[in-house]
Amino acid sequence: MLTLSSRRRKPGDSRSGFLAIAVVATFLSAFVPGMVTAAETVTVFAAASLKTALDRAAATWEQKTGNRTRIAYAASSALARQIEHGAPADVFLSANAQWMDYLAGKGLIDLGSRQMLFGNRLVLVARGQSSVTINLTADMDLAAALQGGRLAVANTMGVPAGLYAKQALMALGLWDQARPHLAETQHVRGSLALVARGEAPLGIVYATDVNAEPAVRAVATFPVASHDPIVYPAALIHPIRSQTAAAFLTFVASDEGAKHFLAQGFTRLR
Repeated sequence: MLTLSSRRRKPGDSRSGFLAIAVVATFLSAFVPGMVTAAETVTVFAAASLKTALDRAAATWEQKTGNRTRIAYAASSALARQIEHGAPADVFLSANAQWMDYLAGKGLIDLGSRQMLFGNRLVLVARGQSSVTINLTADMDLAAALQGGRLAVANTMGVPAGLYAKQALMALGLWDQARPHLAETQHVRGSLALVARGEAPLGIVYATDVNAEPAVRAVATFPVASHDPIVYPAALIHPIRSQTAAAFLTFVASDEGAKHFLAQGFTRLR
């Protein structure tokens, strides 16, 4: 129990009095509810392709601030639908502008917080020990390159990586060849896993995914002009539930946060 005694101060004793008050305030702040800011948890919904870099950035932020993150990774399309139906996210990081626009149209993001963070490239991958060589041209024999197997790709109807892949294949005149041989997955990391495990001889993923999976290698890069720019917008969910979420997003966009994404192969857009 802390006992506070009082006494008549002598002239010139004000310094010691102020020191005593400061000590008492410090002591009480450790025990009186509401005088200490408790650690907070920020819930982040993020595109699956961000996992490796975002996990590292989040770990750095947690160590610096004492706060915590809870990160759900999936296809941007699936995450946007979950937010639409009330999932308690604080921050959304999408792998394309389309799904961010979708939430904006429903009034579910804070427009002032929206920003374009990173860019990426689209590549064709094979298992690391594969000797296959690919020349991405309209006259290539894709079926022969697949050797009876499937082309792993994220869902081409809504998942950003799948949408980019379909655009690229169509631009190169390869869509009609590819369509009967697709093995569509729920998100890009699922496509990566199929190739890494040898369940598909080829797959279409992001360049950064290759850096996250040593069992695969890029055998060709799709021309930038063959698909929409691959961009990663981020925003706070509306209404903003916590200023800590804003602080986390600011950190991810900062030089210190962005370095984890640059190390993974992302390009910085701001």
